Amino acid sequence: MPASVPAARSTDPYVATGDVAPLALDALTAVSPIDGRYAARTEPLRELFSEFALIRERVRVEIHWFLHLGDEPAVTELPPADDAARAALIAVGEHFSVDDAARVKMIERTTNHDVKAVEYFIKERLAADDTLAELARHGEFVHFACTSEDINNLAWNRLLARWRDAHLLARIDALDDALAAFARDTADVALLSRTHGQTASPTTLGKEFANVVHRLRRQRRALADTELLGKINGAVGNFNAHLVACPDVDWPDVAARFVTSLGLAHNAHTTQIEPHDCIAELFDAAARLDTILIDLCRDVWGYISLGYLTQRPVAGEIGSSTMPHKVNPIDFENAEGNLGLASAVFGHLAAKLPVSRWQRDLTDSTVLRNLGVGAGYLEIALASILKGLGKLGVNEPAIAADLDAAWEVLAEPVQTVMRRAGTAGAYEALKELTRGQAIDAERIRAFVRTLDLPAADRERLAALTPATYTGLAARLAREL
Repeated sequence: MPASVPAARSTDPYVATGDVAPLALDALTAVSPIDGRYAARTEPLRELFSEFALIRERVRVEIHWFLHLGDEPAVTELPPADDAARAALIAVGEHFSVDDAARVKMIERTTNHDVKAVEYFIKERLAADDTLAELARHGEFVHFACTSEDINNLAWNRLLARWRDAHLLARIDALDDALAAFARDTADVALLSRTHGQTASPTTLGKEFANVVHRLRRQRRALADTELLGKINGAVGNFNAHLVACPDVDWPDVAARFVTSLGLAHNAHTTQIEPHDCIAELFDAAARLDTILIDLCRDVWGYISLGYLTQRPVAGEIGSSTMPHKVNPIDFENAEGNLGLASAVFGHLAAKLPVSRWQRDLTDSTVLRNLGVGAGYLEIALASILKGLGKLGVNEPAIAADLDAAWEVLAEPVQTVMRRAGTAGAYEALKELTRGQAIDAERIRAFVRTLDLPAADRERLAALTPATYTGLAARLAREL
């Protein structure tokens, strides 16, 4: 058999053959639309989920662990840093640059280990700064008694906490503001309901948007309340090396104080890895948020299709390459698609990350690098929804016309008043009158006049219209 088989050459004249220079990476050549087509929307996430952001956070964790050990009186071999040295070393992490990250990656080419490269980078910086000369003498306490996951779990969860607290919750709050304002503005706009797609008891447009606001707020609370955890307890979670090296140190206490100083809750019982249950909890809540927003997008799309909601045309925009009249609900369609992608990623992360063979396998490592993928799709979707909401208008004449053509919805209040009065067969009588029948105002009112009810009840029913039969919808829409 031949030693190698040459690659087949394409017979398609539109497919390039032969040697082709690789494309430089930019928004046009990126494989993922997160960093390509939608790069402008996801740019803020680079500070949180890029390779650079992860390396920088690892450096910061390593530095703070080194300083924390120096502050422990029982670790007598490492003296506490003086103010100048402490400030200089913290600055290495706080002012960490892309060039610094490139240096870490260069070291990694030799180590073939990303966290060990961070350790060596910090030792280099200790040796290069006269202010850090005293600390450099104790450089072996960098990454002391740590397994890589001691650093990684703290770095990742600090990044997630920053995304959640400083970014995602702010985006949800902006969406809440927009939806709540729309709900209040349209609280009194009576709207024909369509349970099972059929005419049903009226509501108001504002009440339907208020429902979404209440659902979003519940998931926002779940996201905000999710406790993000951290651990720093060694190779299998038992402080094995710590105890042998420094038997007089209360290592669980040292670890707990360090983790909480980083803004995370301490997890005292782990294997080599922090088991990622908290990430699953966070992303399960994010996926529920996605589901609510998909529901919103589909309802808004439907109301635009019915002509109840309008979209303000944007100068220069084109809705169709062949139909000039079209103003498509592209923002809500874009959001729905990206919410689905976000949920798929969040779902996989939540299902996979808490599962690890025995004390640790490496499958979580590559998966964790996709935290920003789910966040990126959600970011694109949230921006699209906000953009779409900003273009929405209300076509009150169209809404009112559909209501006025649906007098059969008053069968519900009429039969309910009859039942209160003890009229036998009330439901059946209204079913016979209205089901499958063309009903208008006069036919309903004529039926009401025949009822053996108190005069006040007949007058109230006769005055009722589909547009006024909205219960407490307007009040509920304002109770946000």
